[in-house]
Amino acid sequence: MSVSRVFTVVCAASLAALLTGARSPTPAKPGAASARGDVLPLKAVEKTLPNGLEVIVVPTGFPNIVSLQIPVQTGSRNEVEPGKSGFAHFFEHMMFRGTKLYSPDKRDAFLKTIGADDNAFTTDDFTCYTVFGASNRMEDLIKIEADRIQNLSYGKSEFQTEARAVKGEYNKNFSNPEEKMIEKLQAAAFTKHTYRHTTMGFVEDIDAMPGHYEYAGGFFKRFYRPDNVTLYVVGDIDPARIAALVKQSYGAWSGKGELAKIAVEPPQTKERRVDVKWDAETAPRIMIGWHTPAQNLTHDDPAQYVVGTYLFGK
Repeated sequence: MSVSRVFTVVCAASLAALLTGARSPTPAKPGAASARGDVLPLKAVEKTLPNGLEVIVVPTGFPNIVSLQIPVQTGSRNEVEPGKSGFAHFFEHMMFRGTKLYSPDKRDAFLKTIGADDNAFTTDDFTCYTVFGASNRMEDLIKIEADRIQNLSYGKSEFQTEARAVKGEYNKNFSNPEEKMIEKLQAAAFTKHTYRHTTMGFVEDIDAMPGHYEYAGGFFKRFYRPDNVTLYVVGDIDPARIAALVKQSYGAWSGKGELAKIAVEPPQTKERRVDVKWDAETAPRIMIGWHTPAQNLTHDDPAQYVVGTYLFGK
């Protein structure tokens, strides 16, 4: 028997204090942390190429293991044009569509041969591509990752197929009541800022996505640029050799990433409440959110991410 439930989503006006202790009114000066000593036990070697690509290399003691993490500073917050939400997440999908040099099947076969594994995820603020494998094949791993981010290739039919796959993912995810509540919470909490839509985007924009082939190509060129990308290489590696390999594979990559003009969110002055109807049998629930300090204003935002895991994580 199907039972209709009503869920409540509340966005409170403010949160007086989330963390105990005094709040730092301004960010610490650059270099202050390093002056007190290294925070992490492993030493990172950082270098920025002339094209703006930032490279961070962290040697470890684990034999013949390496991890590549490639965050692109492009998340759903970059989707500023009305009717065009969801494209940051969409390109997480498209980046597995291959290039002229490596088709999806050829790439998968190569990774399987060397025992490597890869994945990706999208957030409100960035999209990250990950590869784990044997460090004695480091040169090949760097080449194949450099190729796909610089030479992504797909036709209109592949584009439309993947756009429909994204709609299927939306339907699957948002069949979960809590995912639907998060969607409503963000829409209630933000009226101007692009955090108003979830990482997947508004459902009506996802429905229209197959018709935006030309726009998608422009979106990729605007944001997938070397100065918008960081390459982390962690494992059984030599920083000098990695620097040479990265320069060889990424050095000729050019272009400047676009700075998205994101609207400033006006202060919320009173509680906002949304009721979400659910036409299926499930438990009623409530979700409450507060606005907290912006990351560029204080150190409270990254601290909340860390402490939140301990307070509310599994």
